[in-house]
Parts: sequence; structure tokens; C-alpha cells
Amino acid sequence: MTSLDALPSAPGARPTEAEALDAYSRVVTGVAEALGPSVANLRVSIRSRRGRAAGGGSGVVITPDGFLLTSAHVVGASGARVRASFTDGSDLEARIVGTDPLSDLAVLRAESARLQPAELGDAATLRVGQLVVAIGNPHGYAGSVTAGVVSALGRSLPASAGGATRIIDDVIQTDAALNPGNSGGALVDGSQRVVGINTAVAGVGLGLAVPVNATTRRIVTALMRDGRVRRAWLGIAGGARPVPPRIAATLGRDRAIEVVEVIEGSPAARAGLRAEDLIVGVDGLPVRGVDDLQRLMTEERIDTSCALEVVREGAARTVELVPRELDLA
Repeated sequence: MTSLDALPSAPGARPTEAEALDAYSRVVTGVAEALGPSVANLRVSIRSRRGRAAGGGSGVVITPDGFLLTSAHVVGASGARVRASFTDGSDLEARIVGTDPLSDLAVLRAESARLQPAELGDAATLRVGQLVVAIGNPHGYAGSVTAGVVSALGRSLPASAGGATRIIDDVIQTDAALNPGNSGGALVDGSQRVVGINTAVAGVGLGLAVPVNATTRRIVTALMRDGRVRRAWLGIAGGARPVPPRIAATLGRDRAIEVVEVIEGSPAARAGLRAEDLIVGVDGLPVRGVDDLQRLMTEERIDTSCALEVVREGAARTVELVPRELDLA
């Protein structure tokens, strides 16, 4: 039996509400209804020499017991005071568990058993042109929703902390409208899964989001467990460049990192690495650019010997060194 509501409207009649909600609208309204309760408005108060400065942004509940994911630049220093408010009217104090400025991610904890977690997706499955929905709290307006498409994938975004600079890889570019208060909010796919954390406005009609992927999940786990992310450090500055054709044919590697500077007293300096050396691999894994090297400098390599495949003055050689932990102080 077919219900009367499911029947199409008569010719010339106004469309029913169900007919007016086309597939695009149904996806957006479904995401808004499902994710709205999981996105918090964050109000941040940071003590400074001039008193307390106020700021804010958004955060996403990721566990039922109150862990939230947001942008590191939203919460700032570890001494900040944060309050999280939700669409149901609840207002909770949130403690900063850990921040990682080099990925622009932070984890908070709000003590509540009533929070509704969002489901995390995988940005690796995204395609250019795919529908995405941004949910946040621009200018304090809770539950603000904008929709758009994935404009580009694989963008890079520089991040810095202390004297260290790192490139955030695989950043998502979207034309879903973002405002400053959207930072830390959710970028959601049509299946109602969080695939990114909104981080920056790149220009008129363009926004950037840190992807939720295998790397992000490891960072979030480290922040929840240890309150920080540990990374290995070599002590070089460099950039990508082509490998000379003769060497490329021998090694099967066409690009490398050219060492521009070796920091005094660093693991690289102690191992004898020099400016103009070309790093083509680490422990047998190819290195084509600085981002490849950064991905390999994980916690597991701290204080553990590793072999750098290096081209120096046209000859290939191996340099053994022991990376130290990156100090962001």
C-alpha cells in the first residue's frame, strides 16, 4: 500500500515538503541533524601579561566520555581556560589534554557522560568534486552549517612552533564557506563522517581543513595518551631538487632533499652530514622531498640509529645517525 504522502503532487500543484528536499538538501540536512549535537562552541580565555585575552572557535566530540578534537591555534597555550557549549544548551568546562601546533590539532576533555560523539571518517577516500559540509560556530552562532565541494586535495600548509617548522600534508581545500569561528569545527562527508578539522580561510570562497586520516589518528591517540606528539629530529634545513641523471639511473631515484644547512651540535652535524649532500632515502625508504622526511621522523626513530642514503660529490654513500627528540620549547 502506498501512503498519500508518498504520491507525487498533481500537475501544477505546489510540491510537497518531501519533494522540495532534493538529494543535495537531504544530505546537508541529514549531516546537520546528525552532527549538530557533536560540535561545540569553544570560548577560550588566555592569561597574558596584559590580562586575559578572549578567543574562540569550534570543537568536535570524538568519544562518549568527553574527548573533543579542535585546532591547536584555537586553544593556544596550555594554560588557557576553555568552556564548551552545545546545541542542547549545556555549557561545560573543557580541560586541554594536549596540543600539537605542528599539525594544528588539539584534544580537550569535557567531563560529561551525555555527549554525542561524531564518527571519524578517512580523508584518503575523498574525491575532488565530492560534497562536504562544514559545521562550526562562526562569530558564536552555534550549529552554523555551510555546504560545498572538495575543491582540491593534497594541498600543503606550513605550521610552526618554537623554532621548528613543518608542512601539514594532504590538506583538504573546500569551497564550503568558512569564517574564523569555524576553526576547529568539522568537515563532514555525505555519509555523516568527519573527514577534516577546519583550520583556515585560504581566500574568498576557499577554506582549508586538516585531514582525518591514519596520520591524524596517530596524532590524536598520542595527544590523548601523552598530551603531546613526539617527533624525531635530524637538524638540517633543505629543499627538494632533482638527482643528477647518472646517479638517478644508478639509484632509481629521481628526486632528493638537498641539505642547505646543518645545525651545529645536531645529530646530522655529529654524523658528518654536509651542505649540498643529497638525501635520497632513510632506512631503505625513498625520500623525494621534505614532507617525505617529516613523515618518516616518527617517535619510533628517536634515539634509534638510522641509515641515510646520501649522494655526495656524485657518489652514493650511507650515513648512520641517531635522531634526537624534536624540542619545541
